[in-house]
Formats: sequence, structure tokens, C-alpha cells
Amino acid sequence: MTPAKELSERETSELLDILRERFEKNKIRHQDIKWTIIEGKLKNNPPKLWSLNQMEISGGEPDVVNYDKNADEYLFFDCSAESPKGRRSFCYDREALDSRKENKPQNDVLSVASEMGVDILDETQYRFLQTLGEFDSKTSSWIKTPKEIRELGGALFCDRRYNTVFVYHNGANSYYAARGFRGVLKV
Repeated sequence: MTPAKELSERETSELLDILRERFEKNKIRHQDIKWTIIEGKLKNNPPKLWSLNQMEISGGEPDVVNYDKNADEYLFFDCSAESPKGRRSFCYDREALDSRKENKPQNDVLSVASEMGVDILDETQYRFLQTLGEFDSKTSSWIKTPKEIRELGGALFCDRRYNTVFVYHNGANSYYAARGFRGVLKV
């Protein structure tokens, strides 16, 4: 029996194959980064592999997008063209979910991200992602919301329209079929 938050040998092999293929296909996202180093770090960190698998099976198509030299960490972002299908129709956080009296969504973004072992992108990360391609041209993605906005009942989301990245606000308890969230994982 596989322990919680750990993949079987077969699942690990399959996921590494998917990630390597995506890495090689999208070299523009990670110039000067070598797959063998990342693969070694992943093999030595089963919980991170489990989180990447959660990103993958929910439609995120995670890929390496950056390297933080000071922290010696590689950043994986969800790089699916649209907001991951398996993570849409959620309100922003548990407080927002609990505040809804009827027509509640199945879950909330921050709880799901935490269960997956990832963070959601902040505005700077979202804008950086958009320099690597065109994302969310038909959908939108919740982003980390500053405390001051959240305390007033709001939350932020982004999308790309007219070749421009837009940041919007909504009530944190709102949810839409075309709005999900993008995760970031540091390895």
C-alpha cells in the first residue's frame, strides 16, 4: 500500500516521463536549465512528486519556468493553455465558501491548493507566466489576494484578453465555470 502523498514506482516513472517530454517540448520556458538536475531533485523528494502529480491530473500541465539560485529551487507553474479544468468553479477561500447560504461550490481555491501541496500564483508570477506564452484567453484564474482586499470581502483574478493581462476583483464567495487557479510548486 502506497503511503499518503507518495506515488508508486510506476506512477513516478509515468509522471517523470510526462514532465520530461513537456520540458523538452517547451525549452523557451526554461533556457539554461538541465532536466537531469531537476529529475534528481524530484526523485529525492516524493511529496513534491505527489504534488506535481496532483497538478497534472487536475489538468494543470506543470512545467519548469524558473530557477531561484539563492534558494536553489526550481519553480513549476501550471502551464495549461486555459485554467486547469479540474480546478474550476471554486470560490476563493474557506471563509467565502462558509459564507454562502445556498448554491455553494464544491470547494475553495486555497483549501484545494493546500491539499495539493502548492501555492496559487500571485500577480507577479501570473504576469511572468504570460511572458512565456498566451494563457487564459478564454478562462480566468484566481490569484493570491492581498490581506487588505480579502478583509473587505474581495478577491483577485486575472486573464489575458486583447494581448493584455488584466487583473480584476470579485467577491471572494463568487465562482464561475471558467475560473480556476494556477499553482506554483518550488522544488
